Amino acid sequence: MWHARNGWSHRVLPSLAEHFDLGRVHNSQLSMLRNGKLASPGPEVFLALGGINRWLAEQAPAGQLDQAYLQAALAGHPDLIEALATGADAVRDPQGGVLGAGDLLEVFVGLRPAPPAFNLSIREEEAATLSAALADLLTAGRPWRQCRDELLAAYPVGRRGRRDRFAAVMAGQQEYGATELEAELPDLRRTLAQLGGSVAVELGPERFLELLRNRAHSLDENSCIQPQAVDDLATAIRRKLAEE
Repeated sequence: MWHARNGWSHRVLPSLAEHFDLGRVHNSQLSMLRNGKLASPGPEVFLALGGINRWLAEQAPAGQLDQAYLQAALAGHPDLIEALATGADAVRDPQGGVLGAGDLLEVFVGLRPAPPAFNLSIREEEAATLSAALADLLTAGRPWRQCRDELLAAYPVGRRGRRDRFAAVMAGQQEYGATELEAELPDLRRTLAQLGGSVAVELGPERFLELLRNRAHSLDENSCIQPQAVDDLATAIRRKLAEE
């Protein structure tokens, strides 16, 4: 969730650790951590992550790094500058304390829970309704064919597979799974920001997910189709023809 809320790639933390000599962590280790497949990472992993987290807390107490400082501190690393300009939130506990190496290790082994602000877990049973709410939000309730080009231009991902998946969800042909939706949230927020302007930029991950949940609930409440009135497709088509 640290990656998700800041919109980072797997290269950001290893590059920061190397640049500031905070320890060593590899892209592959972060990928495995995110997927729950790294069984026993060495202490240097947590030393690196804890060091970066403390650096962020000191330099970006409000989650934003000064641009002049970024340019000076990370000269020659334009990718890092761009990534940190987008998101620079440190991991803090509910009291505002900054999590260091030992704290992150305790989260990893289950001795302490992840901070609530970094626990955006989406339940599998709600993923489909959230996908529908997302499509309704980004299309403003319009048919997909009327806004397809605009949405695909705003979606910041270049990979063909993910773009096809996004299009299918927006068209109502498929739904995201829970894990998939969590991973997509940063880019979906960017899509909304691109479409919605400055107000959308201010939505943090928690607020964005809350917005989707509220919208899903509203769609469910305001649905004009009652269970007993649901027809099979053929009957519904005949009714439509009779109305013409």
